[in-house]
Amino acid sequence: MNAADPADRVESGPQTSAPLVLRFAEVSAESLPEVGGKAANLGVLTAAGFPVPPGVCVTTEAYRRVAAGAGLEEVLDALAAVPADDVASLRELASRARDLVLHAPVPADIADAVRLGARGPVAVRSSATAEDLPHASFAGQQDTYLNVVGADATLEAVRRCWASLWTDRATSYRAAHGIDHRSVRLAVVIQEMVRPEVAGVMFTANPVTGRRREAVIDAAPGLGEAVVSGAVNPDHFVVDVATGRITERRPGDKRLAVQPAPGGGVEHVERAGAGADEFCLTDAQVRALAELGGRVEAHYGAPQDIEWAVDAAGALWLTQSRPVTTLFPIPEHRPGSGKTADGDGGTRIYFSLSVAQGVYRPITPMGMSAFRLLSAAGAGTLGFPVRDREAGAPVFAEAAGRMFADVTGVVRSRAGRAILPRLLDVMEARSAKVLRALADDPRFTVTRRSVRPALLRAARVAARHRIPERAAQALLNPEAARRRVERLTAETRSRLASPPGATSLERLDHVERRLGDSVFQVIPRIAPAPAAGFAMLGLAHRLLGGLARPGELQTVLRGLPHNVTTEMDLELWRLASRIRADADAAALLLDTPAAELATRFHDGTLPAVVREGLRGFLAAHGMRTVAEIDLGVPRWSEDPEHVIGVLANYLRLDDPALAPDVLFAEGAAEAERMIGTLAARAGGLRGRVIRFALGRTRALAGLRELPKHHLVSVLAAMRAELAAVGADLADRGLLSRPDDVFLLTFPEVRAALTAPPHHPGTPAGVVAERRQEAARELLRRHLPRVLLSDGTEPEAVRQPGAPADGSLTGTPASAGTVTGVARVVLDPVGAHLAPGEILVCPSTDPGWTPLFLTAGGLVMEMGGANSHGAVVAREYGIPAVVGVAHATERVSTGLRITVDGTSGTITVP
Repeated sequence: MNAADPADRVESGPQTSAPLVLRFAEVSAESLPEVGGKAANLGVLTAAGFPVPPGVCVTTEAYRRVAAGAGLEEVLDALAAVPADDVASLRELASRARDLVLHAPVPADIADAVRLGARGPVAVRSSATAEDLPHASFAGQQDTYLNVVGADATLEAVRRCWASLWTDRATSYRAAHGIDHRSVRLAVVIQEMVRPEVAGVMFTANPVTGRRREAVIDAAPGLGEAVVSGAVNPDHFVVDVATGRITERRPGDKRLAVQPAPGGGVEHVERAGAGADEFCLTDAQVRALAELGGRVEAHYGAPQDIEWAVDAAGALWLTQSRPVTTLFPIPEHRPGSGKTADGDGGTRIYFSLSVAQGVYRPITPMGMSAFRLLSAAGAGTLGFPVRDREAGAPVFAEAAGRMFADVTGVVRSRAGRAILPRLLDVMEARSAKVLRALADDPRFTVTRRSVRPALLRAARVAARHRIPERAAQALLNPEAARRRVERLTAETRSRLASPPGATSLERLDHVERRLGDSVFQVIPRIAPAPAAGFAMLGLAHRLLGGLARPGELQTVLRGLPHNVTTEMDLELWRLASRIRADADAAALLLDTPAAELATRFHDGTLPAVVREGLRGFLAAHGMRTVAEIDLGVPRWSEDPEHVIGVLANYLRLDDPALAPDVLFAEGAAEAERMIGTLAARAGGLRGRVIRFALGRTRALAGLRELPKHHLVSVLAAMRAELAAVGADLADRGLLSRPDDVFLLTFPEVRAALTAPPHHPGTPAGVVAERRQEAARELLRRHLPRVLLSDGTEPEAVRQPGAPADGSLTGTPASAGTVTGVARVVLDPVGAHLAPGEILVCPSTDPGWTPLFLTAGGLVMEMGGANSHGAVVAREYGIPAVVGVAHATERVSTGLRITVDGTSGTITVP
């Protein structure tokens, strides 16, 4: 093929001026709508001087004209109405679309344009406009045809590529990612075939561990199709791109090769006698590949997935390059915060605050902006004043809309290395294991050996906030301590609203002030009471020694009083009981979609028992929601659909013996009996001390939810203030709707409020981009608990092998054993959990806990023995195991599993 010939460019004639064929040299990144992702990348690589086999691209204009005559409108209308999970309908419609495109007439000028590119053996590859994008990889979604010989064969291959836009997998993938089927078109690459001796795939960042600048190369004799399709076990190489050092070599058996067939097409050739210990690339070729991959990555500014080939003369060719979209982005620090106090600017350790809080969804920009202010206030409380509060504390970082903390300095200090993993043992045990393993990494050796500065700082903070005094007061008189805490939080909440008549700018100032003084001036006065309760539990554990059997101390925590979250759940259960007594109201909730009921609640047209009951519940708890630490998320008081759905779920529980309030009371009674049993087992003075300690645990430990409850109350009040600011900006025409304000940051809102009248700048464009980005991030399933600044996810480097019997293991969280049907829930909103089903989920926060009342057991991917889900499971008396890696992937809904909350195992058939 002489792709450089100017005559190869064919215009479409009188119907349109859009080109039908473009040479690679005429294609750039801006050509994406005309040529699709694959061709755009090949054009960029060609222009940059990389070794790309020459070729042309049949543009999307050709597909548009063929598709216009195919009669696709009816299918497109039907696809627009089909939900992403209706796989059967999507397949049927995709089949109809393929058939229509395959049999559509091809105009003569298009056929001629295609035939001009068919000189010599060529590869014909699909290139969709929604392919190889920065946010989604459509690799393998459409078809490729290799070693196509002849003009007619090339035209037929192009036609089949057009039809492959409607394969089952491509159609389902677009539906799942919210991509409009009407918006996608297909271009086709016609590229000179390279007859390779060796070919394969290279990632310029390790796709398993995430480590950047570490090339991973798979190679096999013949065409790269053998590697891409998985038809062969290839040779595997890992290379440090910076040094060229080959850090790993693993030979494959290479028993099969895909070769060009005489006359066109490919054939699979068995390679008899191929030695498993023989590599098909020399070390020099491996290093040359890694070096070339590094240059391609540098050109794009992002890790790349590259297909390559080496011909008989030893020349290296790039046949494709696309962004690696599965890598989690490296957290971003604010300027100037890249070094610790000891001057180390090397590899950083980032701990996911989002995962630790059980929030997998992305935080809204306003929510993130609020946490930057909160982090600055928290740093100031600990004695580290922050100059730029809106940028946040130096350790605060962000990636993919999730919050991270730079804990490098903590891990490199003797005190931090001793304390942080122990704290995480009871909050997020899997993260604790990762951080302990990093302690052996020579990059993170201890640089601050003395614990004295940390102890002095802790003593100063404790003295400033009278923490020892308040803890002692709580132990002496728990009831008085609870009254003080309730009075304090009530007084603080009464001052959260801005003054009457405040302007939007004054409201914004008020919010920024309150996020500091109303949280970190109050929480140190709340936390000592529950901390004293858990300290007493630790004392009892130490005094009991080996006298306590597994799970017995957990039993003491069942049915804990004074927990605002369990009290909320039980209040909702009591409302369900009142509704059950009204047959018509109960039938309405069971038979009507929750979204419709929420609309009727706002309209005031629900039955009185439901309407008034919900009003009372929301008056007390309406500031809560799922992912409630994000002030950008609507509260239940704004959208009660989830609460109404939970009420309907409660109405399905009709066994009085399983009523949550009954089980809660039984758990409390069992806890009191266990205290007596343990005290008697120890006997004497030790037994009396144990009885006192565990009694104080039950009196105070339930207050553990109060600090976060107070934070959520503050966030909800600040959300109301910002909603008023958003309404003002919408009235001015600067926002499309009031809640768009939560897709901005505090500085951006201030800029909009202070801009001169008729200023051309508007945040509407920023809002639209962030709404799309949030929608994409909601699809991200995997979040790293700990991430290094070179992209490595330490937990993925040495994944422990699964037990031989197929069981899953985690951290015991709530004693007992239950066998039941699993229900995998990724989002509690709208989730239905039948009574007795075992809830399997990534994580939980208080917005999830209404589901616990009907759950038979709990399995969580994150958490430790004292994480939120674990505590609530114990209080409700349901067996629970937390910190179970890949639980939502290994367990499927409907599977009957056994959860042993004492040993921390889940038996999966």
